[in-house]
Amino acid sequence: MILIGQYDSPFVRRVGIALRLYGIPFRHETWSAFGDADKIRAYNPLTRVPTLVLDNGEVLIDSHMMLDYLDSLAPAGEAMFPKSEPARHQALKIATLATGVGEKAVSLFYEKRLHTHVSEVWVERCRTQIASVLTVLEADRAQRGGTYWFGDRIGHADIAVVAVLRFINDAHQGLLDMAEFPALAADAARLEAMPVFKEISQEFIPPA
Repeated sequence: MILIGQYDSPFVRRVGIALRLYGIPFRHETWSAFGDADKIRAYNPLTRVPTLVLDNGEVLIDSHMMLDYLDSLAPAGEAMFPKSEPARHQALKIATLATGVGEKAVSLFYEKRLHTHVSEVWVERCRTQIASVLTVLEADRAQRGGTYWFGDRIGHADIAVVAVLRFINDAHQGLLDMAEFPALAADAARLEAMPVFKEISQEFIPPA
């Protein structure tokens, strides 16, 4: 497989971490959606990352789709999204909230960095959405306890939240006071110390 995109993207990073945890070999192409658009477009007409090229040449173009596919390859009982309800839809909800807030953080960065005239209305809307989602995630994580969000094994929800927190804190320094989110902060500190999180990692590089 070929994973296309840089690890400062939380969406690319969550897929890279899952590939490593599943022990699936892959080649990593550190192409940027800005600087390497033509290369990416040859595989993905949306010209975005992550893009995952399968061994048979088929291309997956959304991180949720990629993880669903990787789960299908996992041995019985080892998929990182739960298979049974209600845990499955609960885990999908947490992961979707995390990636959704990641998308808002990306949108906020683009608004402030790439636009000549910044819309303060849009900036405030993004900030409010980010804070609201993290408040919900904090409350959910705090009431669950446990080593991981959904049991004693790491899952895609855990990875998504930690990857997005890293992105927000790198791309928007000072936006979050992690003391307001102690359960999320504890997860982030513990998971970021894991070898796989250290390996599948990159300092944030603003698009040129």
